[in-house]
Amino acid sequence: MTQSAPSFDLSLLDPILFDHAPGGRAHLLPTLLEAQRLYGHIPEPVAEAIGRALRVPLADIYGVLEFYTMLYSQPAGRRIVRVCISPMCSRLGGESAVEVAAHHLGLHPGQVSADGEWMVEGAPCLGLCDMAPAALVGDVPVGQIEPASPERWVDAPSAAGLGRVGGDPRWLTGRCGQQRPEDVKAYIGSGGFAGLHRALQEPPATIIEEVKRAGLVGRGGAAFPTATKWEMAATAPGEARYIVCNADESEPGTFKDRVLLEGDPLMVLEGMTLAGYAVGARHGYLYVRGEYPRAQEILRRAIVAAAEAGYLGVDILGSGYSFDIELRSGAGAYICGEETALFESIEGKRGFPRLKPPYPTTHGLFGAPTVINNVETLAAAAWIVANGADAYRSIGTKESPGSKLFCVSGDVAEAGVYEVPYGTTLGALLRLAGGVRGDLKAVLLGGAAGAFAGPDQLDLPMSFEGLLAAGLPLGSGVVAAFNQDSDLRETLLSLARFFAHESCGKCFPCQLGTQRQLELVGKIAERRARAEDIESLEDVGFTMTNASLCGLGMTAASAIVSAARRWPELVLDGRG
Repeated sequence: MTQSAPSFDLSLLDPILFDHAPGGRAHLLPTLLEAQRLYGHIPEPVAEAIGRALRVPLADIYGVLEFYTMLYSQPAGRRIVRVCISPMCSRLGGESAVEVAAHHLGLHPGQVSADGEWMVEGAPCLGLCDMAPAALVGDVPVGQIEPASPERWVDAPSAAGLGRVGGDPRWLTGRCGQQRPEDVKAYIGSGGFAGLHRALQEPPATIIEEVKRAGLVGRGGAAFPTATKWEMAATAPGEARYIVCNADESEPGTFKDRVLLEGDPLMVLEGMTLAGYAVGARHGYLYVRGEYPRAQEILRRAIVAAAEAGYLGVDILGSGYSFDIELRSGAGAYICGEETALFESIEGKRGFPRLKPPYPTTHGLFGAPTVINNVETLAAAAWIVANGADAYRSIGTKESPGSKLFCVSGDVAEAGVYEVPYGTTLGALLRLAGGVRGDLKAVLLGGAAGAFAGPDQLDLPMSFEGLLAAGLPLGSGVVAAFNQDSDLRETLLSLARFFAHESCGKCFPCQLGTQRQLELVGKIAERRARAEDIESLEDVGFTMTNASLCGLGMTAASAIVSAARRWPELVLDGRG
């Protein structure tokens, strides 16, 4: 006797399809996420109904379901415990916490409980590196979990706070944690929306020129001149234009954007709106990683509050300019931090990077001229337009003006986001975080895609030119400290696992290279690497760097190779 397939009440799906069907394929990801919240996963009848309503082939829907780690085509727990296994969390027991939490619930990792309530799995990074080890229990972010005591954080999770924010000056982080994030009146009272008020009284070209004089560059890692990007999009042919805020902050060690989104979301919305005015865009997308449910909820409230106060929507402040922002959630894919992969995701596709050229400023989202900026970049733009380029240039260095948010984590007394002028030394930054616990062994700069500095480099100026001279990246501002008790071999293995897991598979150099790199680093971790293995590691890194399609593959080997070169004894015989 064969079992009949379970039936699903598809009428429950009707309100979701009513909202999203007019948007067609571009609404596929939000439709899938909402349907999954309803049914627990995306069963075949639901996938078929979504395909019919949005006019998307079923094969394409399953391609999307298989691509994103937070979408499930098979039954998943109504409450999923995601334990972070990124380098920062793994070294503090993240890997073991997955097993222990599953055992506590009578499960194996990835197994669904009999009542359909629970499932436990590892997550590549949760953006809670300042609170490591961390977990996401349902939609509740939990910091500093005790891996051996899952009953304390699985059964009754206590939400982690915003995290430590410090430094001087506090231009971009001054309001974080000081007021309700969606309180428009409080935001205005502390100087908020002054930049937008000024922008709407000036010609768009004047706003672009002010940002250009300030010398603002992208804060997501690429450091492309912001005003140049705006200018290119503003002058590109085409009727429609878009502003996209890249809040898919998935780089292990990076959590600054989370702090801004949760602590001062209105500043990010202001930056998006004045950017839209500067380039002539009427619509913006704020793409937030799926692992940030709290940030998404705060942003929803902030968008509504800004619109009700007249700072978003039709005829903003009576200026004749209209701009709206649509919040979009990712679904678990590091590659979507790459700008063109993010466009593909918004368009309802797998997050594969596009070939460039053409570039986003002429052929971006939906083929239209698009400005895509990082969260911190947009917040800085709002500050610059409000206070002027000269004020921004009053600190920092000539080549790196202004302030920067650094994500300090690892073996420091007080991990957190620290805002300091460019040019502040590495040692001073670590001292702001309370200093290193124990004797310093290494500092990972730039994140998983960065490189290692040694304890002899504490005088390094944290600026683009200062780090470039030392052959080190500034990246997104990661500063992860490791003391002498740390096993860097395990950290390198964790980095290699991360990239092997996150490679999208579109290009062979990265797909195969990250797997081969993982094999070789596995030998290092097991203390059985030979000289020829190190040569192979260099060869694999060279190939990925020079032949990969996007930045993931181009930087997947950088931190690992930098460690192998700096500490050859570490990789050859396990000392260090």
